[in-house]
Amino acid sequence: MRGLNGKRVIVTGGGGGIGRATCLRFADEGAEVAVLDLNAEAAQETVRQIRASGGVAAAHAVDITDRSAVDAAVAAIEAGGPVDVLVNNAGWDEARPFLATDIALWDKVIQINLYGPLHMHHAVLPGMVKNGGGRIVNIASDAGRVGSSGEAVYAACKGGIISFSKTVARELARKNVQVNTVCPGPTDTALFADFAKGEDGDKIVEGLKRAIPMRRLGQPEDYPGIICFLASEDAGFITGQTISVSGGLTMAG
Repeated sequence: MRGLNGKRVIVTGGGGGIGRATCLRFADEGAEVAVLDLNAEAAQETVRQIRASGGVAAAHAVDITDRSAVDAAVAAIEAGGPVDVLVNNAGWDEARPFLATDIALWDKVIQINLYGPLHMHHAVLPGMVKNGGGRIVNIASDAGRVGSSGEAVYAACKGGIISFSKTVARELARKNVQVNTVCPGPTDTALFADFAKGEDGDKIVEGLKRAIPMRRLGQPEDYPGIICFLASEDAGFITGQTISVSGGLTMAG
């Protein structure tokens, strides 16, 4: 893809799943990748894989719910040069019917899935504006577009990220900052494994496979292509958009 070679990219939740696959793809495109993850060992493993392939990357153990930790990590990254791309991928949920949840769970889900990306935007955007532009790709979820049983608060956060992304895209379009959102459908990740665990887990998985027109769950490698595209010069006139990657499960025009 055009324009990614030499770019400096931050990916949150880069220690596994979609995040790791995205880090590897950016590095393959010639970008320098800052891998942020709560799990330091997982972030280091992503960096090890990138370096083994000749890429450039550094790991940062960061809790994105902690604004001071986010600011410190962004400052350290910016000390080596401006940030060109931010991918907000980190997320978490625990599947429960809404009436079986409590405020403690709401707080944790909101802190990670809504406040976390807000912290990252607020820390990175000033530098992008100062340096003449940048790209942000937010990883939301189709739960935020069409709902998902057992994920009410998570869906609320992801719907909020979709709306937030459109608003920031409008506000900063003239500053050459482009903001777009990618919404994965059901994907074979550790988060989904937790969602589909238990005696009914296999039924959930098989039911989803039948419902998805392409007859399979998404894989982490299904997403880096669209993420890197939105960060590239090939997407130079695209902002404020929400794109589902779900094997056809959700179709919105």
